[in-house]
Amino acid sequence: MKKYMVVCAGLSLALAFASCGKSSESAYKKAYEKAKSQEAAQRVAENTDAPQVQTPVVAPVQTRPATQTRVVDNTDNVSVRQEKVLLVNGAGLKNFSVVVGSFGLLTNAEGLQQQLRDGGYNAQIVKNESNNMYRVVATTFDNKADAVNSRDQIRGSKFNPKGDAWLLYNMQ
Repeated sequence: MKKYMVVCAGLSLALAFASCGKSSESAYKKAYEKAKSQEAAQRVAENTDAPQVQTPVVAPVQTRPATQTRVVDNTDNVSVRQEKVLLVNGAGLKNFSVVVGSFGLLTNAEGLQQQLRDGGYNAQIVKNESNNMYRVVATTFDNKADAVNSRDQIRGSKFNPKGDAWLLYNMQ
């Protein structure tokens, strides 16, 4: 019986050592495979087109020689937008214009132009080709001061209740 117990104890001990080695080996193998899959996922994420960090969008700077640059007087601190526009309907533009509406469709611009004409303004429609927008001009002037005064009178009127009239300098 002693022999039998010694053989059983030895067999149990051998099985215990064998199972411990196998489980630690499989644990190492699982950890290795997990690390490899994480590396592969990281490589895939780095190779995708989607940016990981959002970068701010900056408009490109347009440089022109000083002989081609027009300087608009801004000593009175009134902002003036410079756009290259083409006359679509009206008598013609002067240097400074008061814009009361911008539309993507010509028919909408014509509707506002008719309302302004019915109100006594010599309204005109111009088109900015670069962004495909029709601008409705209520008044146009040779000097900036007169345009500012006209813009201030138009703001809050029934033709411009939101008060978003602005000055346009036509870059021809």
